Amino acid sequence: MPVTDDAVATARRWVEGSERLVVLTGAGISTDSGIPDFRGPQGVWTKNPQAEKASNIRYYVDDPEVRKTAWRMRLDSPFLRAEPNVGHTVLAEVDRKRRLHALITQNVDGLHIEAGVDPEKVIEVHGNVREFVCLDCGDRGPLRDALDRVRAGELDPPCRVCGGILKTATISFGQSLREEDIAAAQRAAVECDVLLAVGTTLGVYPVAGCVPLAKQTGARIVIINAEPTEMDDLADLVLRGQIKELLPAVLAGVTNS
Repeated sequence: MPVTDDAVATARRWVEGSERLVVLTGAGISTDSGIPDFRGPQGVWTKNPQAEKASNIRYYVDDPEVRKTAWRMRLDSPFLRAEPNVGHTVLAEVDRKRRLHALITQNVDGLHIEAGVDPEKVIEVHGNVREFVCLDCGDRGPLRDALDRVRAGELDPPCRVCGGILKTATISFGQSLREEDIAAAQRAAVECDVLLAVGTTLGVYPVAGCVPLAKQTGARIVIINAEPTEMDDLADLVLRGQIKELLPAVLAGVTNS
């Protein structure tokens, strides 16, 4: 069903009147930045099953060849070339207006922070690809430093502190999410008066659980996505269409103030 002007105007009014706006984003907000999804017809894992194996912590730790493959893929990763699109920049403008309470994201691309959202307000539940982390001692640093070592011939660069295994600071399959990030996301959901879910099917937990949490505490739920989501029945308003068109329109009451 086409999105009506009245529906967009209603969402805009709710956002404009919000005192504690929380935004939850998924892969859909970054596709316009050239970052493909993972499981779709043209997804990274659909086209290259080995890439999915590299995202499983057991294979990654046990098999040096899997790690070498992962580091080669990182050299040409679309994440490193991607730049914020209008969806990211309009949310950054909302934050500059001091109208963003928190931004929960399932994405690891770091584009919200690159666009200018205060890092203190961004909850990267699945980690990020901007940094490397040592699985043994926890040492961290810019991913580009590790990639420079790969380009120089270190096919599986070890940690320079302890000699342990390095990977991107993302949460792989088989790894536990950081409890402090989950707690922060749930706290934001409980505190908000409007929860705006953008570009996510809301099928991955525990992040998807933020929607019913917000609903239970009386927040209005607005979903913007190209396809149906698993939480559409909980939403006060569902806007189905292009994020690059709908999100700026919904946030216009804040960004133009």
